[in-house]
Amino acid sequence: MYSLLLAFIYLAFISLGLPDSLLGAAWPSMYVQFGVPVSYAGAVSVIISLGTVVSALFTDRLVGRLGTGRVTALSVLMTALAMFGFSVSTAFWQLCLWAVPYGLGAGSVDAALNNYVALHYKSRHMSWLHCMWGLGASIGPYIMSWALLGGGWPLGYRAIALMQAALSAALLLSLPLWRKSAATPGEAEAETRAVPKRTLLRLPGAKALLLAFLCYTGVESTVGIWASSYLALGRGFTEADAAHFASLFYIGITAGRALSGFVSFKLGDDAMIRLGQGVVLAGLALLFIPGGDAFALAGLALVGFGCAPIYPATIHSTPEHFGAEHSQSMIGLEMACAYVGTTAAPPLFGLIANHVSIELFPWYLLAFLAAMFVSHEAVIRRCGK
Repeated sequence: MYSLLLAFIYLAFISLGLPDSLLGAAWPSMYVQFGVPVSYAGAVSVIISLGTVVSALFTDRLVGRLGTGRVTALSVLMTALAMFGFSVSTAFWQLCLWAVPYGLGAGSVDAALNNYVALHYKSRHMSWLHCMWGLGASIGPYIMSWALLGGGWPLGYRAIALMQAALSAALLLSLPLWRKSAATPGEAEAETRAVPKRTLLRLPGAKALLLAFLCYTGVESTVGIWASSYLALGRGFTEADAAHFASLFYIGITAGRALSGFVSFKLGDDAMIRLGQGVVLAGLALLFIPGGDAFALAGLALVGFGCAPIYPATIHSTPEHFGAEHSQSMIGLEMACAYVGTTAAPPLFGLIANHVSIELFPWYLLAFLAAMFVSHEAVIRRCGK
């Protein structure tokens, strides 16, 4: 029973990743059609992120009333409607309007399923759950590149909308599995008391960890939104090829998370984070090499591969660094900082790309990586690990 339900949960996380990479892949075509500056992709991403924050904050109440299965199915349906709305938009303001239900639906799926898996499944499934997100995010640019060669970017969004709608229907059919699983004692972790935010911020290394987490999500979200535009406008790729090859970043994340689930048995969380940072640095080094399309593509893949272990290892290291009694509240603060990074970093680079040059893309990522490294090392020193 648990295995069958887990399959549906994995499918739901694939669906969560599918739309996440579409905007970046399609934007080189979209901004020209809508007649807006290239930096406006950041505005859409901000609206999506704000919707995600709002829905994540209220998901616990929704789950209490409707149950995780219903919340997941309805949220996926909401993202399907948003993707269809994107496909029929003829003005930029319409994209902004449809970005609201997209963010609300994505945030609910993310918060509800992460919590459910943490309560009912072993920890290794959490790593592979996020690997499924990477699989969906890797498939998205391929679908969009196919659409750009045929009917244009609206066809890509419409294809994803149909896939999301089909998955929502499958999740509705799976509701009896959720009810039966809920009646079975899960592998829930011990509850921890809520800790005031001021108390958390006074813990040694807390502020440094939050800054490191913000910097990580800044790197991931900036590459996700701007990789395709960088390849097209900064490295001379065609729009279709740029959309196609931008998926290498997500392929790197997916492969890295699948592998890190096994490697983490031998390496601790801090070592996994350092290893990931080193691989990201190697990927950025390749992006600095002028010319040579192969270097740029290999660099994107390596950046994704390096990003893979950082997010789950940072969360998993929280009880070790700050104690189990603080971990639940501390992880909540980490999620808030993650959303700040996701919301702020891409539009900030959009301004740089619009007013200076999109070729500053690797320098921008290097600055975030350096701040992440310094902050994480400060966490290790101050926590005495």
